[in-house]
Amino acid sequence: MILERSLHPQFVSNTFLIADGRGGPAVFIDAGGPVAPLIEAADRHGLIPTHVLLTHHHYDHVCELGELLGRWPGLEVLISSGERELLSAATPEGAEDQTGRMRVVEAGQTLEFGELRIRALHTPGHTAGMLSFLVHDGDSPVGAVFTGDTLFKGSVGGVKAPGHSTYADLRDSIMGTLMELPKETVIHPGHTDDTTVGREWEENAFIRVWRGLDPEGSEPCRALGEPATLILLGADYDGGTKAWVRWPDGSDDIVPGSKVERGG
Repeated sequence: MILERSLHPQFVSNTFLIADGRGGPAVFIDAGGPVAPLIEAADRHGLIPTHVLLTHHHYDHVCELGELLGRWPGLEVLISSGERELLSAATPEGAEDQTGRMRVVEAGQTLEFGELRIRALHTPGHTAGMLSFLVHDGDSPVGAVFTGDTLFKGSVGGVKAPGHSTYADLRDSIMGTLMELPKETVIHPGHTDDTTVGREWEENAFIRVWRGLDPEGSEPCRALGEPATLILLGADYDGGTKAWVRWPDGSDDIVPGSKVERGG
């Protein structure tokens, strides 16, 4: 499989270009840019991209969509129905209007691009309509999964971003969907470096607590200005921290560590 990645210098968000390497069409996953290196890579490999698959609607994953649509007039954009309603607010003006080629892809649907089979997985939490894309090349039993902002190397997505759902959704998406994949499955997150299911199963601090391997914390804190209990403060993809907090009513959230004041 051909895989090219571009990392945004400010958002540290990933845009991917993939193809089977055997004459099949190419596909972009997300469009946060910079897309110029991926356009050059497509030309270098002699690829013709046909689709952009969007994990979710946030600006840092769609902000250069218009450039891709302008480069390839036949390009179609696929996004879940719940995210499509929010996409126009996050997409640069004119990116959607210039083509009208937005289409819906739903969880469980499998798409074929040459020898690539791409299955859409519903992994809500960070956003309600978030999709991860599980890619298999040919008959290989082990694939790669593009997880958007659900799961990162060593961290997990927050559940306070625009269009979010719940902590329970995020945990279920990770433990009940992504961690059910073969341990050798490569994870390509929406931000920074790749990892594997096996590595995250053993080393991700949030997953370790969910598995019962490490204890929950009990430190009083203030999160988003409100009293809470700090269950876990873990490393995040951007060099900062991500916090799992529990509110007085017993409900949980994943929030930026910068929004947590320790000590009650």
